[in-house]
Amino acid sequence: MTSERQANTYKGTRTQVVAAGAIAGLVSRFCIAPLDVLKIRLQLQYHSLSDPLSANLRRPSGVLDVARNIWKHEGITGFWKGNIPAEGLYLSYGAVQFLAYRSTNQAIDALAQKGEVKIPGTVKSFVAGAIAGTAATTATYPLDLLRTRFAAQGTEKVYTGLLASIRDITRHEGPTGFFRGLSAGVGQVIPYMGLFFAFYEGLKQPLSTVHLPFGSGDAVAGVTASVVSKSIVFPLDTVRKRLQVQGPTRSKFVGGARRPVYDRGIAATMGTIVQREGWRALYRGLSVSLIKAAPASAVTMWTYERALHVLQRFEEEA
Repeated sequence: MTSERQANTYKGTRTQVVAAGAIAGLVSRFCIAPLDVLKIRLQLQYHSLSDPLSANLRRPSGVLDVARNIWKHEGITGFWKGNIPAEGLYLSYGAVQFLAYRSTNQAIDALAQKGEVKIPGTVKSFVAGAIAGTAATTATYPLDLLRTRFAAQGTEKVYTGLLASIRDITRHEGPTGFFRGLSAGVGQVIPYMGLFFAFYEGLKQPLSTVHLPFGSGDAVAGVTASVVSKSIVFPLDTVRKRLQVQGPTRSKFVGGARRPVYDRGIAATMGTIVQREGWRALYRGLSVSLIKAAPASAVTMWTYERALHVLQRFEEEA
């Protein structure tokens, strides 16, 4: 069974893959929730390079400053703001992602067996990862937007609860309000997930002989793949976060009173950020994102592989 488990991430029945992906998403989210809140707060900070009022204010706060501010004014629960929609996001995202990844790989393999297409392993992993990421991002985007908005709430409450937020967005922004920034999300996830799975599949086999306290090299491959991929596409993640807090309640979120209105698409938003805040603003929060990416990906892939293995063994013994 060990050699079977190490052979391919997408092996297993459809039910096993969905269950293992969901478990991996839940465990990963619980572990990295505080880092996620810190990253979002950093990405939403606004500091104009030309506005005299803004220029006289303090430079954008660092990670420790943001953490201390949350602890002082919001308490420890502030680090888990948005956790309910985020748990739903990670649960459904993980399930859809791994199911789509498995299904795409199987479809490509079927075409290869018929001689209709021949794709190298790394390219196949990239294509499958990109399709899986796009499907998962689109299907779960409303939860992603809600997670961001709750995490962006400071001491001022924008929404009193999850149901209230859904009613408010529906009433004042319409159904499209739940998909603000989706184009940036898809534009980010295609290269990110494609690169992630390509790196992961390429590294998993060479690292399979590495023995670590918590298992094989699955976690190391996941960490490496995530860090490299995340660094490449991070500016699009910042654009996505800025777009997600647009709308009637924009000024109520952290840093929103001075932040410009972004309503002209990805390129225009990115150009506005660079023009007003400098190119470094696109990478604000990258350090936290990379710190988050390492344990998140390691826990996700490690938990997924183990959960899938346990489910397979359970079915064999039943």
